[in-house]
Amino acid sequence: MLLTDDAPLPLRTVDPAFRRDIIEGLSRDPKATPPIWFYDRRGSELFEAITDLPEYYPTRTETALLERHGPDFAAAVGRGRAVVEFGAGSARKTPHLLRAIDPAAYVPIDISGDFLHASSAELASLFPGLPVLPVVGDFNGDLTLPAAVSGLPRLGFFPGSTIGNMEPEAAVDLLRAMHRLLGDGAMLLIGMDRIKDRDRLIAAYDDAKGVTAAFNLNLVTRINRELEGDLPLDGFVHRAIWNDDKARIEMHLEAVRPLHFHVAGQCFRMAAGESIHTESSHKYGARDERLLLRAGGWEPVREWTDAEDLFSLILAQA
Repeated sequence: MLLTDDAPLPLRTVDPAFRRDIIEGLSRDPKATPPIWFYDRRGSELFEAITDLPEYYPTRTETALLERHGPDFAAAVGRGRAVVEFGAGSARKTPHLLRAIDPAAYVPIDISGDFLHASSAELASLFPGLPVLPVVGDFNGDLTLPAAVSGLPRLGFFPGSTIGNMEPEAAVDLLRAMHRLLGDGAMLLIGMDRIKDRDRLIAAYDDAKGVTAAFNLNLVTRINRELEGDLPLDGFVHRAIWNDDKARIEMHLEAVRPLHFHVAGQCFRMAAGESIHTESSHKYGARDERLLLRAGGWEPVREWTDAEDLFSLILAQA
């Protein structure tokens, strides 16, 4: 049977973790789903479009930092490390780092296999002498690095403030898992988004063109396609909310009317105004960044930020 992006998948072919997380998330009160499931191929493409939006400052600010401070990275990190990038996506920022530090190998990790292999092939063409060794998997789960990087000193690369998508306890657990995976003596270059003006933050997650809304709503399309769902796409709207108490932007799919739908054979109901919390993006102050890294087993050694103090890149030692 030929399957297109819009054709439903037989349930037996669906990632069981996706099915479990969505069913559990929709069964909660309030409803919430993990953000990793945004990233099917269409979701990955939409996120890349988000990073080019004028409202979305993190990507261009972090990219400028990577371009500007290459000599600093080279001096602090040294040559010959294996760069392990967590949640590599399109790896658009990565060439700036690779050119600066002259690594021995590059290991991109991402949950979206098709997207990862396409971006890895493109990057390999840019660096023909560099071993590019993609690993398809969830960086929140158990991973094994390729045997080719065994014995090499390692640099973890975690850009984009993806750490902010996690609750602080989960973020600490992930940092500890990165420490175990990369080993003693490893380094980590991590991007963190700073706390700033509320209106600027909300605009970055609710852009005028509606690309972020499409990204959020694509989760509904994916559930319908892969989990035999019948969620009405016109039954939800995208909402971005600043939660000041928790210093985070929250993305929600809000029901515009009472809803009754099915997913993987199970029935769910939502009242008008009820929402599915699909993502959090925590923002950090300078002290918060260091506390989080130290709790995860990493000691900050250098930090770079832009003139407006919008975003920071932190280099830490295991």
